[in-house]
Amino acid sequence: MLGWVITCHDEHAQKMADQLAVRFGPLVQCQVVNYWRGLSCNMLSRMMCDAQHQADSGNGVIFLTDIAGAAPYRAAALLSHKHDKREVISGISYPLLESLYPLRDLTDSVGFRNTIVARGAPDVSSLWHQQQKNPPFVLHYPL
Repeated sequence: MLGWVITCHDEHAQKMADQLAVRFGPLVQCQVVNYWRGLSCNMLSRMMCDAQHQADSGNGVIFLTDIAGAAPYRAAALLSHKHDKREVISGISYPLLESLYPLRDLTDSVGFRNTIVARGAPDVSSLWHQQQKNPPFVLHYPL
C-alpha cells in the first residue's frame, strides 16, 4: 500500500484526513502535517521526514500538498530526492483524494502520480511533471 502524507496550510490537511476517516475508517499509512503560520522551514522539514517514515511500508509515499512551490511542497520535494518511490503532488482537494483513496492498494507511486494528475488536471500537478517542463541543464561540450 502506498503511504500518504497530506500537508497543507493551516488545518486543511487535518480536515481532509478527518473527512477521509469518516468515509473509509481509520487511515492506515496516512500522516498529516499542518503548516501553521510562523512554523520554521527546519521544523516543517523534520515533521515531514517523521511523517514520511511513519507512512512508508516500502511501497512508496505520496506527498499530497495544497500549493505548488509553497513551503510544504518544497519540503516534500527535498525529501523526495533522498528516497526512492516518492512523489510530490500539488493542488489536491478532498473530492479528488476521496476518489483515489482505493487506488493506494492497486498501483505503484508512478502510476498513482500519473492517475491523480490526469484526473485533477489542470489544477493538479506533480513535481515530476514540472521537472519535465524544465529539464536539467546538460553540458553539450567538454570543459
